[in-house]
Amino acid sequence: MSDTRLGFIGIGLMGDPMTRRLLSAGFDVSVWNRTPAKTRPLLDAGARPATSVAGLVTQVDTLLLCLANTAAVEEVVFGADGVAAHGRPGQLLIDLSSSDPAATRDFAARLEQQCGMRWVDAPVSGGVAGAEAGSLAIMCGGSEADVASARPLLAPLAARITHMGAVGSGQVTKVCNQMIVGCQAAVIAEMVALAEASGVDASQLPEALAGGFADSKPFQILTPRMAASDFDNPAWHLRTLLKDLDMATAQSQRAGSATPMSGLAAQLLRAHASRGHAEHDPATLVEAYRPAASHGSP
Repeated sequence: MSDTRLGFIGIGLMGDPMTRRLLSAGFDVSVWNRTPAKTRPLLDAGARPATSVAGLVTQVDTLLLCLANTAAVEEVVFGADGVAAHGRPGQLLIDLSSSDPAATRDFAARLEQQCGMRWVDAPVSGGVAGAEAGSLAIMCGGSEADVASARPLLAPLAARITHMGAVGSGQVTKVCNQMIVGCQAAVIAEMVALAEASGVDASQLPEALAGGFADSKPFQILTPRMAASDFDNPAWHLRTLLKDLDMATAQSQRAGSATPMSGLAAQLLRAHASRGHAEHDPATLVEAYRPAASHGSP
């Protein structure tokens, strides 16, 4: 068992299985979540409870965050009685959330200035299944020393950990990942609807195209769900993918690099979200292209 005391904030779809992996690896893990009920199953699995962010920060060596968006990260870290108010030199914050790269760089500088705590951005790819299996791809931004310190802590979660550069580089890499995923989700929806409208059984597409140039994890995950109109129990939400595409277009403006396909995909997802699908599976995008009479319930 490692003698490094970990704190985990953000017990959601990804945070729960990641915390379980850390507990199974022998880490001492304390947990806090804005909705305390979500931590109870983890307490049964061996996690320690924390009644506040302050209480958590003061009793751990390294803090891991897995939060919904950039605003949530800022609130937890810099809000009243948050991480920055109680952190200390020698502690490390590892942010597993998908957050804005520019904001991440600002947060890291502010946190170190306020309390001496260091920052590694370590967004993940692989979804809930990857979190459960410990097969996530983790892309890190931070100093060589800080990422080296983070590696053994992240090892139970990941098949691959890559140091991409200075703080914020991990978030830029995740934005790149989501540009590909978001654009694929948009065109897969068009493709499934076209196949159906042309009299082709779309459920056979994953087998027919497996191993070819069109094959990919998003294709193999989304196509069967779209073909079957299987939208129950989503492992991810359309709002999350839209948030990431919006970060891509914002980063493109800062960098002066054009992202027309990602911008279009974001607008297609935004239109679908505005029709009540923000909390639904991105697979529901196919409904935007089907004849109205064939629309199923998400």
